[in-house]
Amino acid sequence: MDNKDKMATSAKGLKLMIAGLLVMASGFLLLSGGGSDDPQVFNYAMFDFRRLVAAPLVIVAGIVLEVIAIMGKFDK
Repeated sequence: MDNKDKMATSAKGLKLMIAGLLVMASGFLLLSGGGSDDPQVFNYAMFDFRRLVAAPLVIVAGIVLEVIAIMGKFDK
């Protein structure tokens, strides 16, 4: 059997890659917002728990999923 006919990753790996991308995208959505409509007014909502702690942790979790999906060996 030729190796060129086989995919580099399995179906489970592809599903994990898609899941990792979705987790990272949700982390970037958590990171958004917090701006002010008036540039003269400082908005402290920019420094809340969601943007400083939760969003980076979600993004890192997505990166970890991507690494597992790429480097992991999944048997059929």
